[in-house]
Amino acid sequence: MAEICYRQGIRHVVISPGSRSAALTLAFVRHGGFQAHVCIDERSAGFIALGMAQQIDSPVVLICTSGSAVYNFAPAVSEAFFQQIPLLVLTADRPKEWQHQYDGQTIYQTGIFGQHVKRSFEVSPDYQHSDVQWAINRITNEAVNLASITPNGPVHVNVPIREPFYPISGEDFQPSEQVRVIKRQINQPVWPQGEWEELLDEWEDASKILIAGGQGKPDHALNAALTRITNEWDIPVLGDCIANLSGSEEFIRHQDLFLGAKEAENLRPDLLITFGMSFLSKEFKLFIRKNPPKWHWHIGEDAFLADPFQSVTREIPGKAQQFFSDLFEKLDYQSFVENSELAHDTSYHALWMQNERIARQKKLETLSNLSTFSDLTLLSSMFRYIISDFQLHIANSMSVRYANVLGTKNNWSGVYANRGTSGIDGCVSTAIGAAKVNGKPTLLVVGDVAFLYDRNGLLINSLPQNLKIVMINNAGGNIFRMIDGPGSLPELETYFETRHSFSAKRTCEDSGIAYFQVSDLAETDATVQAFLNADGIALLEGFTDPVENKRAWKALKHAMHN
Repeated sequence: MAEICYRQGIRHVVISPGSRSAALTLAFVRHGGFQAHVCIDERSAGFIALGMAQQIDSPVVLICTSGSAVYNFAPAVSEAFFQQIPLLVLTADRPKEWQHQYDGQTIYQTGIFGQHVKRSFEVSPDYQHSDVQWAINRITNEAVNLASITPNGPVHVNVPIREPFYPISGEDFQPSEQVRVIKRQINQPVWPQGEWEELLDEWEDASKILIAGGQGKPDHALNAALTRITNEWDIPVLGDCIANLSGSEEFIRHQDLFLGAKEAENLRPDLLITFGMSFLSKEFKLFIRKNPPKWHWHIGEDAFLADPFQSVTREIPGKAQQFFSDLFEKLDYQSFVENSELAHDTSYHALWMQNERIARQKKLETLSNLSTFSDLTLLSSMFRYIISDFQLHIANSMSVRYANVLGTKNNWSGVYANRGTSGIDGCVSTAIGAAKVNGKPTLLVVGDVAFLYDRNGLLINSLPQNLKIVMINNAGGNIFRMIDGPGSLPELETYFETRHSFSAKRTCEDSGIAYFQVSDLAETDATVQAFLNADGIALLEGFTDPVENKRAWKALKHAMHN
């Protein structure tokens, strides 16, 4: 199994120690071709592997022992499934005859991840027969290939192992002479001319055209194609920070701030073209649901029909970059042949840009008028002093919403968040895994609850020294104070925010992380600069007041409607 993974191009394996998994662990460690990363907590290990695979766009192997250890991979596996990240999950198991025999660490592991993996496999615990060896060879190839077939995702191979599973002294680990690698060719879609003609007809019939990007990785070619479309054709292009749209000041980035206004109804498109995965902006989703377009094309390589706007009229399989490049060429050629300009309404783009510029200006005015220390003032200072080409990782809850508003002008090398399931579990570990392989300065913005929930990821032996962590400590789940519903309940602080008095200081001492703290606006800029200039891994903890955080956030939202 290890040799096939190596020949298929896999280079990273994340291991959680255990006894039943000894044969798997030693096979990969003694192979010599893998970088092995050890994490004692399987939940954190899963997210560290996810962060690695997210960066290198190639499967990372996860190994654990049998029993409840396997279940602890589940949060990361489900996030990888919905974020389309390739993982190869190898779980050691006890042979089936030992179930219900009071044998330790024996549970139902066959298909344990349910529908949250692309497929589950299981090999035989008895390897002597040549057919079984052939099956293991085939299954391993199929699992690796399947994890990398678009849409990418996790694949599970359950491996029952009989004793003895420790080698005797002097015993070598050698791949079988029958190892055979099975490569899978990429299937390139080709659209018939008739389908292109249908698309071009709908395009020509649409007066107001809007392009919107959901979560996606940085893609220079895609950004170049969209920049050309918006600059040459005056078609608005929008996306949240996690869409990683860059290259043009004409891109719409503040839609979540201005779309709640009543006058936004005139921004309704005739044709909406979307691509990517989840959209962070709730206001944009609600706006389109309330003002559905006549046509809605969604470009993607999903295995499911995703229609979060409740308006899709056409699924277009394929990569967004290729589609927009082909679309531009066909429309540009048609315009040349017919000696005519495209007929869409260019004032529609001007209307979007007017709202965008007003939102940008009001945001800056509001931030400059904030005179007390808060989540917003801390992060605003942080983003202002980021000079180098940082990669930004954002935890869920309020952190990602703050970053979506504040972090739009920075030249990030990429913006990442676990928006597959949008949970707070694993946000720290994901950033750790990413920083271990990306070779770039990496900044994680995380709330106190998400940090405390996932600090076991910091228990690995070799923390990435290119990682900086900003922890916003408002002593609880501050988002429940911001959203409608729980904010007015008398049980808010005890049962929703879960108020606490914990800090990251001792965690940093345990893990050898340089520690900074700030709780005063006057000290913010100097502390932020010292933190960013610190050598190696460092953490800045900002102690903020939840009441002041709510006041500052509401002031920013209300400014858009005045």
